[in-house]
Order: sequence, then C-alpha cells, then structure tokens
Amino acid sequence: MSINPEHVSNILAGTKKYEFRKIKCKRKIESIIIYSTAPEMKVVAEVEVTDLIQGTPNDVWKKTSKNAGIKKRFFDSYFHNRETAFAYCLGKVKKYSQSKKLQDFGVKTAPQSFVYIDN
Repeated sequence: MSINPEHVSNILAGTKKYEFRKIKCKRKIESIIIYSTAPEMKVVAEVEVTDLIQGTPNDVWKKTSKNAGIKKRFFDSYFHNRETAFAYCLGKVKKYSQSKKLQDFGVKTAPQSFVYIDN
C-alpha cells in the first residue's frame, strides 16, 4: 500500500494502529507492505493485519479513535460523503533495515491504493 510518510512514521512509532481505506481489498490480506510516498518513494516496512473493521465512518471512528494516529478532522475529510469506512487493524511491524524498491517486489509503479503480492 502507498502511505504518506507522516502516517508511515506514526505506524513505525506505534501511535497509528489502523490503516484507513475507502475501499477494502478484494482478497483477505495477512500483511501490508508499506510503500512510503514522496519524497521517500521506497518500501520501508511490513505490518501484520490482525483484523478489518468496517461500518459507517462514525462507527469506525468510535472504534478506532484512541489509536487512529490521525486527527478527527482528517478522518472526516477523507471519508466525506462516504457511507462505509474500512480500518485495517495493524499488528506487529517489521521495519526493513534498508529501504527497498518497488521492483524488488515485482511492482513497476506506485500503487494508487494497493497491489497484491503473493508470497
């Protein structure tokens, strides 16, 4: 998944325990490989996915706000005019000792939302 560097930092620091999305993955996923967007533009870590919360934006915020790692105003703006919100529950984080390139995973361009990589 492509994730803004500010949010990547919060995931790595353990202050952001959820990754919010407007649409859910079509497949069940066990982990997220984190591509930090500009200016870094590198794959920096992998994080375990322990669960998926879905519901109205209001309901999802109530369940995730304590460890959301984002402000309510940002959340509301992101889910503006959406009936459903998704929050991937993040578990154990594995930060790579050296950043990797997308090509290392067989991916040519940065994903708009997500790309599936088989083990």
